[in-house]
Amino acid sequence: MVKVIFQHFIGVFLLLSFMLAMPQLAGATEEYAKQTGQSCSVCHLDPHGGGELTPAGKSFAESRHAKTANPEKGIFVRGFRLVIGYIHFLTGIFWFGTILYVHLILKPAYAASGLPRGEQRVGVISMIVMGITGSILTYYRISSFDSLFHTHFGILLFIKICLYLVMVLSAIFVISVIGPKLKAKKKEPALSAAANELTLEDLAACDGHDGRPAYFAFEGKIYDATQSSLWKQGVHMGRHNAGNDLTKALNDAPHGREKVTAMTPVGELVADSLRKAPLHERVFFFMAHMNLTIVFIIVLILALWRWG
Repeated sequence: MVKVIFQHFIGVFLLLSFMLAMPQLAGATEEYAKQTGQSCSVCHLDPHGGGELTPAGKSFAESRHAKTANPEKGIFVRGFRLVIGYIHFLTGIFWFGTILYVHLILKPAYAASGLPRGEQRVGVISMIVMGITGSILTYYRISSFDSLFHTHFGILLFIKICLYLVMVLSAIFVISVIGPKLKAKKKEPALSAAANELTLEDLAACDGHDGRPAYFAFEGKIYDATQSSLWKQGVHMGRHNAGNDLTKALNDAPHGREKVTAMTPVGELVADSLRKAPLHERVFFFMAHMNLTIVFIIVLILALWRWG
């Protein structure tokens, strides 16, 4: 469990590092360059923009502050925007961290028998919060549609918004259409024609949840871990889930294979290579990998905002 938490923490920490690398909202933008008709190097020591200002840049910034009719309102707006931005980043960490953890550590098969309620709740809440906070930040950051489609920042922001909408639509489809079909599969009998033979599909239904037995495969045999105190709710050490072939994973476990073979064998794992996965399962895995790809693209956009 400690190892899993540590891995999750490292993933979230790396994602946070990327997010914190985004340019500050209070800094200069391409809109300023557009107003002055000059390149970024006129106002910034870095020719690509951002960072320390030149004397001309400082003068321009001071002139903008001088135009602020109500300084108190400006401070309030900056404070409000800071709070919204903080919530936006924090929510993104939870959302993307969950996606990375499920896809890279647990693998998509973890949710192939139905989207876990906890992960589903995190996703739905995160999408709502990200939508609200993102809209507020866009309102303060983009002054016109022209800047959204004709500036470096605006184009990347538009792509990011489109990717977010794709993730939202795919999540709605998975929750409302794919999810119920995956859960329905878990209610089907797990045993195949031969009472002591299970396919991988049959095995997935024996996940230890909702009164179902907790079975797992090891070296071609099926073992029953239902009564084991180390397999509560079909999960071992917070990482290994019943309903899967754990041969490779358990070979790397700190204990020897005798701990596994000491459990009660209930059958054999048989191949089912001729069976084609149902359409809803194939769509689920496609969307799972699609969302993982989108996460990496969005992180790339954050990097382009800062260094691109």
